[in-house]
Amino acid sequence: MIKIREQIKNSKKIVIKVGTSSLMKASGKIHLERIAKLAQTICELQAEGRNLVLITSGAIGVGMDRLNLAVRPTVMKEKQAAAAVGQCELMSIYSKMFWQYDQVVAQILLTVDNVRSERDRQNVINTFDALMQMNVVPIVNENDTVSTIEISVEDAMAFNENDSLSAIVANLIGADLLIILSDIDGFYDADPKTNPNSKRISVVRDLTSEMECFAGGAGSQFGTGGMVTKLRAAKIANDAGAHMILASGEDPHVIKRIIDGNDEGSIFVSEKKYNEEL
Repeated sequence: MIKIREQIKNSKKIVIKVGTSSLMKASGKIHLERIAKLAQTICELQAEGRNLVLITSGAIGVGMDRLNLAVRPTVMKEKQAAAAVGQCELMSIYSKMFWQYDQVVAQILLTVDNVRSERDRQNVINTFDALMQMNVVPIVNENDTVSTIEISVEDAMAFNENDSLSAIVANLIGADLLIILSDIDGFYDADPKTNPNSKRISVVRDLTSEMECFAGGAGSQFGTGGMVTKLRAAKIANDAGAHMILASGEDPHVIKRIIDGNDEGSIFVSEKKYNEEL
């Protein structure tokens, strides 16, 4: 356990994914206080000489708020319109929050074609490299205004939600660690929302078929993720040589506690790069 925690402490390239449920209040309003904490924590870690990339969901959720929509749109063009409105507002909020700490951010919107094409994939990698060398924090989302994959159907070769996207980005930049912040504080042996006797699994070394059965269904009313997508992301990240940690996004300061070596969330261990005994 100590060795893995030490590796996490020493992580230099870190991808953080924040889900829609962490960015939006139950009322459907934007959770500005939580975003402020997220920006503060990322800036503190960036100031330590680390490179951080933020994968953000929430474009449609924020768009729903700005358009006064109580229910998530079902018509594709309306989803894309909400995403267009929300993405603009979301980046404006992030820019203001990070600017308080004199931290420059950049927006990167990806489609599946950007990672399928070898040429485009290398261009994406080059952009990330240049931004990190300039001490800029890239803020990434899928380009929902032109791509319909995430918000319509599943594609085994694509990132069909931002959990998988975050793992793919971790692969692209050679990240040491992926942290996914969600509405649950880890991976459990049963659904903690329905089973009070469920137990959090602190360290996961092998994702067995039995563990996959523990995974629940769909995500929140504003998002598209669920535990199944978290496990998919863990496999992608682990295969690429990065640990993945699933933790609660209720308090973004949990990121700093994770880096400090505290037992927060669930660690999905990458045996490819880290094979020390726990």
